[in-house]
Amino acid sequence: MRVAVGADHRGVELKRRILSALATAGHHCTDVGVASQDPADYPDVARQAAEGVAAGAFDRGVLICGSGVGMSIAANKVPGARAALVHTVEGARLCREHNDANILALAGETLAPDDAGPVVAAFLDAPFAGGRHRRRVDKIIAMERQAERREPSSAPTPA
Repeated sequence: MRVAVGADHRGVELKRRILSALATAGHHCTDVGVASQDPADYPDVARQAAEGVAAGAFDRGVLICGSGVGMSIAANKVPGARAALVHTVEGARLCREHNDANILALAGETLAPDDAGPVVAAFLDAPFAGGRHRRRVDKIIAMERQAERREPSSAPTPA
């Protein structure tokens, strides 16, 4: 599998471990940054990975920042990216099976390095289940397309 892996300065150590493990498992990884613990802006890394995944250059992406929140928010701004912040193997499996997530966001400062490997493996190994979940993912895609066209929402207005 072709995987983009990126981190900001707060996730660079975990990124190195993940890159090594993925290469050992036979995945084709591209390190999209950063290489040091010098302060870096997570949106730049998230955008590069998310655009690559959305364009089909990568099958999946793994992004790491201190909490994982910033990377997931930034990646989800790219049309075609579906990033999920996950902390457990079960969450990694479900985000793939139910949401067809194509980017995994991890918390570099709170996820134990020994726990990260199984979480990433579950994310990469789990297929999208389709079925009733396809309808829901299609609705997400439709929302994204509507936003790209800047059309007003057809969602009901709260009372």
